[in-house]
Amino acid sequence: MKKFIIVILFFTTTTNQAQININNVINTVNSALGHGLSNDDIVKGLKEALSTGSNKASESAARIDGFYKNNLIKIPFPKEAAEMRSTLLKIGMKKQVDDFEKQLNRAAEDAAKKAAPIFVSAVTKMTINDGITILRGKDDEATQYLRKTTNTQLTNEFKPVISASLKKVQITKYWKPLITAYNKIPFVKKANPNLDDYVTTKATDGIFTLVAQEETKIRKDPAARVSDILKKVFGSK
Repeated sequence: MKKFIIVILFFTTTTNQAQININNVINTVNSALGHGLSNDDIVKGLKEALSTGSNKASESAARIDGFYKNNLIKIPFPKEAAEMRSTLLKIGMKKQVDDFEKQLNRAAEDAAKKAAPIFVSAVTKMTINDGITILRGKDDEATQYLRKTTNTQLTNEFKPVISASLKKVQITKYWKPLITAYNKIPFVKKANPNLDDYVTTKATDGIFTLVAQEETKIRKDPAARVSDILKKVFGSK
């Protein structure tokens, strides 16, 4: 499937564009090769793949411990405060550090509930050109499409939810003792990262990591193709 689409693209870039209808070319070549894939098949299959993958990813991330107990996306102590974390552990504040990290992840889990409708909106706007790029692309090409088309909106939607969630769990109750204890230590470099920005970035990255996982399953595992159109499109590649 990849090879013949690449041939089509090469052909159309070396021929008078006004005389070539790429949609007709794709349909003709698909038919001749016996794939039976129309433009509608390609786009419908990819939309379903993206919808299926993004919904599963969003549901997984939004569960209790969806972030916190998934080592692939768990939000750790802020990287810029890594030295702070190490020092606090050495002075016996492991429980406080763990409690703080758990609340960061709870905020991300709350925000993940906002992801599904944003992804659905992006999927409905997919064009045939988007579909061709995705189908012939890398194992996470569809995920990159979603990242390109939704990242700004996800960030805008996630941040107020995360901010409210951190306030709800009184994150300062967990953070203030840590930062106070650390900053009292002589000669340490003072640290005070913006927690709202940090968790928002990590939450969006985590969602896309899970979407990429689901996309790879659909591309590579026949058992993950849960509908006829997914089997038709991805089984013909």
